[in-house]
Amino acid sequence: MLAVILYVETNFLMGIAKGQDSPGENLLKNTPPLVRLTMPSICFVEALTTLKQEEKYNQDFIRKLDIQINEAGRDENSQKAKLLVNQLKQTKITFLERINEVEQRFYTAFNQLSSKAEMITLNTSILQENLNRPILEKHVMDKVILECIVHHARLHPNETKVFLSSNSKEFGKREVTEVLRDTGVQYFNNTQNLLGWLQCQSN
Repeated sequence: MLAVILYVETNFLMGIAKGQDSPGENLLKNTPPLVRLTMPSICFVEALTTLKQEEKYNQDFIRKLDIQINEAGRDENSQKAKLLVNQLKQTKITFLERINEVEQRFYTAFNQLSSKAEMITLNTSILQENLNRPILEKHVMDKVILECIVHHARLHPNETKVFLSSNSKEFGKREVTEVLRDTGVQYFNNTQNLLGWLQCQSN
């Protein structure tokens, strides 16, 4: 198998944390020796910010559950209200357990990535490229991530390079994949397809 630079971004980490990318979790735990994980350093910040934002959404949902539990609990004449209180309380318990699972997976993956992956540090050249390229104008963070990858890829013209991101809505756009292709980067929108490609490379 040829050595491969594998670029990942924020969604790789969040997909693992949310249990939406089991192949990605396995790839992170058991990264082949010749696969060189690489991620823009800004993605670590974005992932932490995303986790904190979701914590706020979760707390809002819990507060709404508590309101409904209290409201139904005040109904002294309805068996349905009592049943609803019990169901909502169980929902709250299960929801909190799931949140805990997600956070545990997040920090496990975060620590694995931060120890394994090469970080692409944002610098003046990348920011200048970001300002000059008319692409992903409405998605500033994705644009910066793209420029980080393109900048790094140009520094390694003779190496095999791939970019994995489930965010095909932005990174799968033709103009984005063309920019990636021009710098020798092949785009994959899911981990299973990437693993299949890696397997072919090893044969």
